[in-house]
Amino acid sequence: MRRLRCTLQVSALLAVLACAVGLVVCQPGWASADERQAGAEAAPADPQEAQGLVIENDSELPEGYPNRHYELRFHARGGVSAHWRVEKGAVPPGLQLDDSGWLHGEPVRAGEFQFTVSVRESGMPESAVQKGFVLKVVSALALNWKDPAHVNGNRIEGSVTVTNTTPDDMDLTFIVLAVAGNGRATAIGYQHFMLHRGTFGMELPFGDTLPHGGYVVHVDVVGEVAPKKLIYRERMQTPRALQVTVGP
Repeated sequence: MRRLRCTLQVSALLAVLACAVGLVVCQPGWASADERQAGAEAAPADPQEAQGLVIENDSELPEGYPNRHYELRFHARGGVSAHWRVEKGAVPPGLQLDDSGWLHGEPVRAGEFQFTVSVRESGMPESAVQKGFVLKVVSALALNWKDPAHVNGNRIEGSVTVTNTTPDDMDLTFIVLAVAGNGRATAIGYQHFMLHRGTFGMELPFGDTLPHGGYVVHVDVVGEVAPKKLIYRERMQTPRALQVTVGP
């Protein structure tokens, strides 16, 4: 009986030792798997896969001016041999986009132009990306109403602003005509002076007394840059005739 109890105690002790050894053997395996999973999650992605092909230029491009040379280089990151083209819309008339990403030429008119450019990288595998752009062609000589033409007693008067956005001084002629219903034109404003480059919003007043009747007011400005043989012209008029009811 005593021998039987001894045998059972030894068997139980061996079983406990076996479990302990098994835990020691198994636990490192679990830790290794956890470490492998954590390492996989922390591993950085392939830089090229994360980066891809990217057009770096800002969506709003530098402004241009009519009849002035314009040039801009589109840049892409993530490609080697890039090929460029316009996918949607159109660049300003007078400009063209080369396959190399070089936009150049002389815009022929003012306006805001929206277009989409694509770049294609001809590696393996081939990749491409598109981006929308806005290019504003600003009037080199801008003319706007400051105090719109109006009737004041027996006078028509008002004022306009002129802006020279070019890099040149221009010889400016400013004239305002009040045109009656019978076609007779009366000058109610005139100036001739040098409008310096970078001048913004210079106010030019006009006005004079007129006989009874209706008048459409026409404003014309002409700027000449003689050394470059450039002439800029802007004009505007009142949408309807202004009625002078009080005689001079």
